[in-house]
Amino acid sequence: MKVLVIGGAGYIGSHCVRQLVAAGHSPVVLDNLVYGHREDVAPDLPFYNADLGDEATVTRILHDEQIELVMHFAAFAYVGESVTDPLKYYFNNVVATLHLLRAMLNAGVKKFVFSSTCATYGIPEKMPITEATPQSPINPYGQTKLDIENALKALAHAHGLSFASFRYFNAAGAAEDGSIGEKHDPETHLIPLAFDAASGRRPALQVFGDDYDTPDGTCLRDYVHVDDLSRAHIAVFPKLTEPGTALFYNLGTGTPSSVIEVIRAIEKISGRPVPHTFAPRRAGDPPALYADSSKAKTELGWTPKFTSIEPIVETAWKWYAKNVLGEASA
Repeated sequence: MKVLVIGGAGYIGSHCVRQLVAAGHSPVVLDNLVYGHREDVAPDLPFYNADLGDEATVTRILHDEQIELVMHFAAFAYVGESVTDPLKYYFNNVVATLHLLRAMLNAGVKKFVFSSTCATYGIPEKMPITEATPQSPINPYGQTKLDIENALKALAHAHGLSFASFRYFNAAGAAEDGSIGEKHDPETHLIPLAFDAASGRRPALQVFGDDYDTPDGTCLRDYVHVDDLSRAHIAVFPKLTEPGTALFYNLGTGTPSSVIEVIRAIEKISGRPVPHTFAPRRAGDPPALYADSSKAKTELGWTPKFTSIEPIVETAWKWYAKNVLGEASA
């Protein structure tokens, strides 16, 4: 299938592009390179440096490349920034995405796979989180994702758009061959921040809260490998043949790890201590967030290859040691 991957040079998008090629599909990448990395996309693949909200350009690409399905990974995703600069998030995550969707409909492309988030659920009252858990975002980032989910439902009803929306938990890890990995600027994710602390590239890691009602007092989160996420996106393609199909799936392992457990896994894999200090809780951080992904497993036949934190960390460290620390033996 000919697939346009919006944000295909970003962290999750670039991994998905590789999975598409491995599965026999033909990806075309569109990325404005604000956060993406051109070198993470194979040079022989069609690449367009453009904005997803540029309707004229997107329409031309859809026609010229004979696109059959669009995958969207191009949202801004810093929760804190979404609170301090909500307009940035509404213009990119909502307005620009609506332009993309209108370009698709005008070009007759009616299959769409959307990168959503567990942040649409806010702070749930019980675990694990299922697709039926009430959605009540507590920040603009989560709200913008929910806004697009609602728009997709309306477009499915009105125009026969077929879509799948995947609500991620904590994406982590790197390609198993160590070729591409996680490199955000600024970096906010726990595992790469802990790597930096372990290698002396930044001060001690701050752990927010050690008095939660969890086994070791630190937050529990569901870490899911980036390649497992990508495989789920591709597994849904056969489900989108019927016009107006609207699908929602959680993607996580269902086995949460605490901050301290992640730190211990990093210390074991890297052979380095992770200096860390404890700081007060952050507002809005629930004690635990983890997924019930049984719907994706049942309907898509999706089974995560990486089911625990250590092998996820191992892939991430392999990339980090080679590409950030320059360790030839990694």
